[in-house]
Amino acid sequence: MKEREDFLHPRNRYYGDFTPENLAFNANLQEFAQKITYICSLETGGKISAEKAYKDIKALWKNLKSSKKQLGIGQNPPTSDDEENSP
Repeated sequence: MKEREDFLHPRNRYYGDFTPENLAFNANLQEFAQKITYICSLETGGKISAEKAYKDIKALWKNLKSSKKQLGIGQNPPTSDDEENSP
């Protein structure tokens, strides 16, 4: 059962700058990519409409953007130099 789960939901190692936030976002990004693959396959196979696929992908994208914002990814925290120079 574990082998099947690993095959259906592969996870890759994270090689970026390690922070808990980056690791969590990487997991969210991998899940996003996996779901996009499923949606594209369903649409290509005629199981769902192009409109449904678009709406599902748009919802997933909004969730990923929200995750990025909540985790503070891409926001530069103030450095100790910035704190010393602030009024």
